[in-house]
Amino acid sequence: MNLASWVERNAARFSDAPALAEGDRVHASWEQFAARAAAIAGGLQGIHGLQPGDRVAIIMRNRPEYLEAMFGIWHAGMVAVPVNARLHPEEIAYVIEHSGTALVFVDEEHAEDVLPMVGTVGELRAAVLTPGGDFDSLTAHAPIEIQDRAPDDAAWLFYTSGTTGRPKGATLTHRNLLMASLSYFADLDYISPADTIIHAAPISHGSGLYGLPHIARGAVSVIPASGGVDGSELAELLQRWTGVTMFAAPTMVKRLANDPAIVNGDISNLKGIVYGGAPMYLADLEEALEVFGPRLMQIYGQGETPMTITGLSKAEHADRNHPRWREHMASVGFPRTDVEVRVVDEDDNPVPAGELGEVLVRGDVVMAGYWNQPEETAETLRGGWLHTGDIGSFDSEGYLTLHDRSKDLIISGGMNIYPREVEEVLLTQPGVNAVAVVGRPDPEWGESVVAFIVAGPDRPSTESLDNACLERIARYKRPKEYRFVDSLPTNNYGKVLKRELREQLKSDSAN
Repeated sequence: MNLASWVERNAARFSDAPALAEGDRVHASWEQFAARAAAIAGGLQGIHGLQPGDRVAIIMRNRPEYLEAMFGIWHAGMVAVPVNARLHPEEIAYVIEHSGTALVFVDEEHAEDVLPMVGTVGELRAAVLTPGGDFDSLTAHAPIEIQDRAPDDAAWLFYTSGTTGRPKGATLTHRNLLMASLSYFADLDYISPADTIIHAAPISHGSGLYGLPHIARGAVSVIPASGGVDGSELAELLQRWTGVTMFAAPTMVKRLANDPAIVNGDISNLKGIVYGGAPMYLADLEEALEVFGPRLMQIYGQGETPMTITGLSKAEHADRNHPRWREHMASVGFPRTDVEVRVVDEDDNPVPAGELGEVLVRGDVVMAGYWNQPEETAETLRGGWLHTGDIGSFDSEGYLTLHDRSKDLIISGGMNIYPREVEEVLLTQPGVNAVAVVGRPDPEWGESVVAFIVAGPDRPSTESLDNACLERIARYKRPKEYRFVDSLPTNNYGKVLKRELREQLKSDSAN
């Protein structure tokens, strides 16, 4: 089983049809896409001496070459390591070293940071500037046959922030990604070769995962020329491409629902928007439904079970006559076809409907484990269930509602931020005696980062704290506000009660 067979199969069936595009311009037909993937695979072996199972990272903004590189990696039987392009260079270096990456595809924007890592970070021995002469050498290389892969062989190392402050590589197998794609067809939407997915969100995350079922069915993958979300650009693309679906964080959906180009434009070619990755406030959802109509689909998932735990279909969004429609919309939906979902107590015993507990997931879509982290794997997958760390409850109809995140994850603009990685940076600064980082509800970004700091006599300036964060972690993780306090609320065991800090922020906002 090798996911690269999808591209080869489509080349035979839809040879001249567009497979990859940038804006309104076709970048590659299916025949060209397949040829380039096979050639890249040949070059990875013939030029760089890589072998099946080797890790190859991709560090670049969305572009058609991203997908050519990814499927070339899989064609060669290797493991793709798509890295969040917004990470700080130190964070990128950690992912490269931890994964044992041997080669990296990098765009010009990130080349200055990444190229010096060759020969100095972990096992990295080569970088391919993409696009560029080195990439052209790969696509011009003699092709090789698709390498055989077992269903449980690693395909994608999905690095997600961990509570220790260091990312963890969720090992997603060919079976995991196949099941996630089949689940899309079963629960969310039908895809035809005449359809389109627009990658306005990063391919390294949800958009890339939801791009897979579209590639499997021969739909065209379109990269906006801007590389991001722009209402006017999207409105133009909707005139060029048909059957359009896109993945978007709730903040993106809200922004587009208020964009005049979308509100006043022709969106008849928009087939669906899959949203997830952060809470969607009910008022924002109702406003979006007024603009987009019955085109919205909600998902709840994690990198460890690639975007596949529960979901709300288009039909459920449209069923406003249901007596509990608002409650359904405030939930994260019903368990997906390919998984079992439980809510359990501290001893992993299932709790009745209406009671809070941790959300557990089991199924063939759940990761094989964390790359080279056996202890964390054993803890997270204990008893054969993925322990999500999310606190939720089922209602009597089987809809799941999330109430809190036991790991204190902050989601801002669809990006995951774990407080401890920010806290560890701030605690290195002179004058910071204690710190607690929490998320504050934000109408635009979902949540924003706030740091509560207990300072000594030599209290640091907010400028120095900002600079420390910018030197060590990604810009989007930097606190938007620093609050200096005399002490942090703790329980009898000395554990900081972050819930009280969040309540304080909510109270301040209400006033």
